[in-house]
Order: sequence, then structure tokens, then C-alpha cells
Amino acid sequence: MKSALFTGAAVTLGLFLASIGPAQASPVSPEGTPSSTASHQPTPQARQHGIDKAGDAYMGWTQNTTTKAAPAVMAPDATVEGIDVSSHQGNVNWASYWSAGKKFAYVKATEGNYYTNPYFAQQYNGSYNVGMIRGSYHFATPNDSSGANQATYFLAHGGGWSKDGKTLPGALDIEYNPYGATCYGLSAASMVAWIRDFANTYKARTGRDVPIYTNLDWWSTCTGNSTAFNSTNPLWVAKYASSPGTLPGGWPFHTIWQYTSSPVDSNRFNGDMSRLTALANG
Repeated sequence: MKSALFTGAAVTLGLFLASIGPAQASPVSPEGTPSSTASHQPTPQARQHGIDKAGDAYMGWTQNTTTKAAPAVMAPDATVEGIDVSSHQGNVNWASYWSAGKKFAYVKATEGNYYTNPYFAQQYNGSYNVGMIRGSYHFATPNDSSGANQATYFLAHGGGWSKDGKTLPGALDIEYNPYGATCYGLSAASMVAWIRDFANTYKARTGRDVPIYTNLDWWSTCTGNSTAFNSTNPLWVAKYASSPGTLPGGWPFHTIWQYTSSPVDSNRFNGDMSRLTALANG
């Protein structure tokens, strides 16, 4: 932790914190002009899940009450436990989660091209400081702007990656639309193209393939169960049951499994700590 590598990471972190500015970033459209969030009115279903305004979306927002969580299958010495958080968790007591055996965390950084998590610094840095391997995620709204635009926004507001053994590649959260049409008004082909645009932009900037968070139902409905990413991008599957079940998109295996939201979104990495570190290092 006190190596030259850590020192370099600290300098990078300092530059990042200086650059993120106000917690709520100004919206930016693909053309670089401010965009309005007035159209992002949560659906009645989204409001039932605690999404009251633009920016409130979070990983698995439809999962936490539409599906009952069941005890997850344990695989001793072959998995690593972690959590994901957003602004809904506020300031997190990271020491307590570390003591409870959570060794990695993903933190929501951005949504669309109009929102940044006001608790991001506390959550992202706090998880790192207790020893966790941590990463950030972006909640996609493909009807707002291009995949390249949102990847760029994500990268500018906490979505970057550094090879320090403690930072996971940024993840793309692509799932049900809390503000309107399930598939954001896009055809399956257009959705696949949007995801590819995001993934290609992120990789061009970081050298990393972005993990994709989704679930079987949404992926099948909105991408036609596309197999375009199953050999390049790690799968983070949401399935609140006793096993991950049938995987979307022809992925041969999952990398992370989100298996419950009680009492907080809980995830299991499909490998031991050495493999999680390998994912962090790229």
C-alpha cells in the first residue's frame, strides 16, 4: 500500500478529485451543449423502487421487489464477495462491509450524460482505503446520446482505470429504462450498435473491455439476445435466485453475479482473489 505504485495512484486520485468539480455535473449533449433532464420523469414502477428523479436509477432497480432473493449457492475458496452502491446508500461505512467479508465494490459514477453521483468520492475512495478492489459503473440511457458520448462522460467523471491492482475496469449498466420505454425506443440492432459504440470508446481510452451488467430478460428483449460481446466483455449478470441460471447472449460463463439486494446489492465474483486481482490488472 505504501509502494511507489500506491504513490502514483494517490497522485492520479488527487488530480481526479480536483477535476470532478461539483457533485452534480452540467448536462452535456452529443454536440456539447447543455441538455435538459425534464424529460426524465420516472415511471410509476420506477417510483415504487425509489427512483424519484433523473439520476436516481441504480443497478437492478427492478430486481429488488419483482424477484424474491433466495440463498445463493456457496463455493468456498472459489468466489469473492462484494457489493455495489449508488447515491441511495449515501456515506457508506466501508469498514463494516470489509469486516463482513466484502472484498470488492462497484460504485455508480454517472448516468446518461447529465448526472454524477454526489457520494462518489466517499464511496469510491472509501472502499479503496479499507482495502477493497473497487470500480465504477455507468447507468446507460441510450435514448439520450450516443454510446461514445456517454462513455466519454463516464470517463471524465470517475469511470477511468489504472493498473494498480486495486481498480476494476469501469462497468456498463444496461437494463430496464426507469424513465420510459423498456428498450429506450431503440431496435435490437440499434441497441447492439449503441453498446458497441460505448464499449469501443471505453477500450480505446483505457485498453480495457468494459464489463456489461444486464439480465436475461432485458438482454433478450432489447438486443435480440445478441452474442456480439460474449467473447470480449465480461458478463455481470443479475439473477436473484439460488444460481445465475441461463446466461444471456451466449456468454459461456459469468464473471460477476448480483444475487440479492438485501440488505444491500450483493455480488459474487466467479473466481478467487487472485483472479479478481488479475481482472483489476488487465
